Amino acid sequence: MPRLRRIRHFTLALDSGPGPTAVYRGGELLSGRVVLEVARRLRVKALEVRARGRATAHWLEGKTVGMSTVYSDYTAHEVYLQMRRAVIRDSGDVTILPPGRHEFAFTFQLPESLATSFEGKHGSVRYWVKAKLHRPWAAVKTAKKEFTVIEPIDINTAALLAPQAGAKEKLARAWYCSRGQVSVSAKIDRKGYTPGEVIPIFAEIDNGTSRAVVPRAAIIQVQTFAARGAKKQKKCVVASMAGDAIGARKREVWHGRALKIPPVGPSILRCHILQVEYVLKICVDIPGTSKLLLELPLVIGTIPLHPFGSRTSSVSSQYSVSLDWIRLGTSEQLEAPPEYSSVVSADESPESPAPPGPNAPPNLLEGPFFAYIQEFRFRPPPLYSEVDPNPTADHSIRPRCMTC
Repeated sequence: MPRLRRIRHFTLALDSGPGPTAVYRGGELLSGRVVLEVARRLRVKALEVRARGRATAHWLEGKTVGMSTVYSDYTAHEVYLQMRRAVIRDSGDVTILPPGRHEFAFTFQLPESLATSFEGKHGSVRYWVKAKLHRPWAAVKTAKKEFTVIEPIDINTAALLAPQAGAKEKLARAWYCSRGQVSVSAKIDRKGYTPGEVIPIFAEIDNGTSRAVVPRAAIIQVQTFAARGAKKQKKCVVASMAGDAIGARKREVWHGRALKIPPVGPSILRCHILQVEYVLKICVDIPGTSKLLLELPLVIGTIPLHPFGSRTSSVSSQYSVSLDWIRLGTSEQLEAPPEYSSVVSADESPESPAPPGPNAPPNLLEGPFFAYIQEFRFRPPPLYSEVDPNPTADHSIRPRCMTC
């Protein structure tokens, strides 16, 4: 007859609410229970719970020396969380636990500043809770439970609400002969965004060459790892969009071409050995020469833009998902941004006004006047008055003499 095990279950449970994943942030209370179910009487010396959190960067670099390759190891650690709680103290005596289910509660006060959890190719930021059960004349039994930390990044700040703009130009050459110049200038309404938002890209691409060029836009995630004075980078494309080909000696203008941000992790900027940054890259493919690249910095946050935010935010940032009514004020006929129907539903899409006449000036919705329209667009009608401000002309009424 097989011998019955004394310990049936030894697990950790975190009080993380109804969600399947335990998610916390700096300054919160981490609480949970050690669940121990025993079949027979159990002698326990001590039971401790430890909370750990650290960032790790690691990679190998090879260098050829003679006929062999020598690898250099680059490793760095940064500790964020290191706490210990003695649920059953080791006082020299043995604690007897009767058969049945036993639960031991524990709590940890998380530090105010923690880095967001992350898993990358050359590094990670991980947090976990580990319980150790010490028994006389027996191996230590352990249970481990990982949890996620997401540090809030509020994009409703002056630095993240500031517009980002840049310009680049390149002289296309082939066989030491100049074929013309290609230039690009781009602007976005702010620096900070959250996953699921749409970035309206305002750009102008001027093709001065004799061949067609193709503009593209992409969101790039840049992972930077640091160890022993060296750095390692990994870049990956998280979203991209291709524009139409621009013919020779032609110019194209993007009036808010939409690029949606997919579900990605927030930026990590305060870790010394691991950083996660984002950039918006405008690329122009030029046949016969290298690409023209323009990068605008981005910060992916966790707290979205307030629906009626501060005055420092631009008007286009509050209506970045609906650009049809803006484009109606321009003289050029532009196509709708890609996948617009997947971004805005029919109920959320505002009704577009009638297009202006052919004699309307092309720049009515630009500059301060554009902000003026948006400011008074949803104001209530004027109050009712008994006095008609525009009375009809009546010749039977004698005009009043101003000299009387």
